[in-house]
Amino acid sequence: MSTRRPAVSAPAVPGLEAAFDVEVRLGALEDHGVTRAGHRRVVPVVGGRVTGLFDADILPGGADWQLVRPDGAIEIDTRYSARTADGGHVYLRTFGVRSGRPEILAALLRGDAVDPAEYYFRLGVRLETSVPALAALEQSIFVASAIREADRVRYTAYRVT
Repeated sequence: MSTRRPAVSAPAVPGLEAAFDVEVRLGALEDHGVTRAGHRRVVPVVGGRVTGLFDADILPGGADWQLVRPDGAIEIDTRYSARTADGGHVYLRTFGVRSGRPEILAALLRGDAVDPAEYYFRLGVRLETSVPALAALEQSIFVASAIREADRVRYTAYRVT
């Protein structure tokens, strides 16, 4: 006996909803040199702030474990925690890429002010929390376009609808 399934409609086209703003303050870059994985750099997270769907202070102790690819692009891999005013914690992890012309990437490395239109810096953002009021954050995907400044990274995270 054959059962007919109803026709499947096309999947929804994703949209973006602004969700929260992040400003991550950074410590001095630690150049670990060329390892078996490639040219490794570690940039400590020393603080910052999250505002929007939730408000929290970014705690020191996280970092960006960067890998500089042979083409000069930088693979981003950050992990850091934030604490809400009522003591709850949110773990943030970003992954992405920063790329651009060699002279632009060198200027960013020196800490020079560079127009964000001159380079590509995009992130995927994942959140984890035990705070019941924030649990819905774990059920969404977030993306961001970031800006690198001398001592910080700023981005607005967008919820993919």
